[in-house]
Amino acid sequence: SRRALASSGELNILMWSDYLPETFVSAFEKGTGIKINFTGIGSNEEIINKMKATKGRGFDIVSPTNNRSLQWQPLELLQPIDMARVPLENVNPAMAKIGEVDWAFGDGIYWAPHIWGTEGIAWRTDLFTPKGVLPSYGDVWADENAGKTMGRGHSMMLGAGLYMETIGELAPGDVWRAYKTPEAMAEVWGKITDWCIAKKGNVKLLWNDADTQKNGLLNEGVIVGQTWDGPPLALKTAGEPVMYAAPLEGAMAWVDGIAIPTGAENIDAIYEFLKHAYMPELAGEAIDHHGYNSPVLGADKFAGAAYAKNFADAYPGDALDKL
Repeated sequence: SRRALASSGELNILMWSDYLPETFVSAFEKGTGIKINFTGIGSNEEIINKMKATKGRGFDIVSPTNNRSLQWQPLELLQPIDMARVPLENVNPAMAKIGEVDWAFGDGIYWAPHIWGTEGIAWRTDLFTPKGVLPSYGDVWADENAGKTMGRGHSMMLGAGLYMETIGELAPGDVWRAYKTPEAMAEVWGKITDWCIAKKGNVKLLWNDADTQKNGLLNEGVIVGQTWDGPPLALKTAGEPVMYAAPLEGAMAWVDGIAIPTGAENIDAIYEFLKHAYMPELAGEAIDHHGYNSPVLGADKFAGAAYAKNFADAYPGDALDKL
C-alpha cells in the first residue's frame, strides 16, 4: 500500500549530472504529466554509496556504468527490469546485449543501456596543438605541458599505461595482460604507478565530474587533459576554443545504463521514462545538448549538424575500431 500511495506522478532519478538536458525533461513532463526530481552525481561510487546508505530506497532510477555489474550483484540493491515493457527494438543490439550478458543475475535482467561515450583527450585549440594528427595520452604527462594538464586518477593512470606501451616502458599488450591474473596486475600496474608518481608534478588538476572538466579548460589554466567526450564537446558546440578527439592509443569506451533500485516506488513512471528515452527524436535532442552518444537507433538523425561534426572530429579514421 505504501508503494501505491507513493506513485504520485513523480519520478526520482539519480543520474550523471549532465545527462538530462532541460529539453528532454520538458518533453517528458509535458508528454506524461510526470514530474522528474533529478539528483546529479559524478561517479559510480556516489551511486553505490547512496543506495547502500538508504538500502535501495529514495530513488526510482539509478545509472550504473556497464562494467560495474560485479559490484552491484552481491549488494542486492536492484530489482529486475520487466523487459516486456521496454522497447528494446529501438536499441543497438550490441549495447542491449550488455544487459543480457553482464547484468543477468539469475532471475532477470537488471540493466538497460542509456548513454555511451568515451574518455580521450581534450585541449584548448588556442593554447595547445597536438604533435600529430591526433593527440596522445602522453600529452597529459609531458614535461612541456607541466602544470597545465588534468585527468581523473584511475583512468588517467590507465591512459598512461597505454602510452607507455608506445614508448617502450611497457611491452605492447601489457595493459590488457594485467587483467588476466593478480600477478600480472601487480607487475604491470606497479610499473605504471612508479611512472605516474615520477611525473605527478606535471598534472595540475584531478577531476571527478563534468563541471570540473569544463571549469578546468575554461578557468583553471588547463591546456590539455584526459576527459570524457561530452563536456569538451558541449563547450566546442557553445563556441569555446576547445577540441576533443580519440587519442592515438585508442579512446576508452563506456555505456551508462538505467537500473531500478529495490525500493523504487513509482514503477509505471519508470517504464514511461524508458519509453521516452528510447524515442529516437527525444534521444537525438538530448545528445545534441549534452555531447555524449545514444544507443537508440536513428537518434543521430535528430541531433543536428553540430553533433554530426563533433562526432566526425572526435573519431576520425579508424578511431571507432580502436575503442
